[in-house]
Amino acid sequence: MTIEVLLADDEHLIRTAVAALLELEEDISVAAEAASGTELIAVWERRIAAGLPPAVAVIDLQMPGPDGIDTAAELLRRTPGAATLIVTSHGRPGYLKRALATGVRGFLPKTAPAATLAEVIRTVAAGGRYVDPELAAEAISAGDSPLTAREADVLEFAVDGASIDEIATRAHLSPGPPGTTCPRRWRNWGSRTATRRRSGHATAAGSCRALPLPHLVCSRPFAARDP
Repeated sequence: MTIEVLLADDEHLIRTAVAALLELEEDISVAAEAASGTELIAVWERRIAAGLPPAVAVIDLQMPGPDGIDTAAELLRRTPGAATLIVTSHGRPGYLKRALATGVRGFLPKTAPAATLAEVIRTVAAGGRYVDPELAAEAISAGDSPLTAREADVLEFAVDGASIDEIATRAHLSPGPPGTTCPRRWRNWGSRTATRRRSGHATAAGSCRALPLPHLVCSRPFAARDP
């Protein structure tokens, strides 16, 4: 039996390369590609209307419009129990926890080999679950953080020395007007803020005013809004 896959990624080169690699698998077929979560939802609805069986949705986490987890939530709302899989270069514990709470069955980094992705697709298609072991270990050890996953991304980009415009582009944000104030959790986090990175730990010393965070406003909703 052939497993049909719907592939969503806003980066055309990556999306077509992944599709080509998956097509090399005898039991996997890429039925459709989408460049955004909105596109994927529309494809999913057309398949439902046509009476086609549910496919496995392989979704990039960071895309314009609804992100991968919000997109998966919409697919699951339309088809409870659907096989959804998130692939990402942003493997933060906050994203993993949010994805699992949504009902996503698979979560793995884009650094995974194509053979691993194919095997995970088979696993979730059969009703199983898969979480990358390294990401799972990080989530267990991370504990609770006052930052959302999106805020942690912005903070890491700032620690890396990125400019405001670079942070806005990489995190799908819009530069905000000067004088925009820090969200409360950033002010409270202050000098003890630590960002967990895949290569280890990096600490950002000083108040949030030393970082470009106050001058950014989100062009897409945060996972959780500030009160």
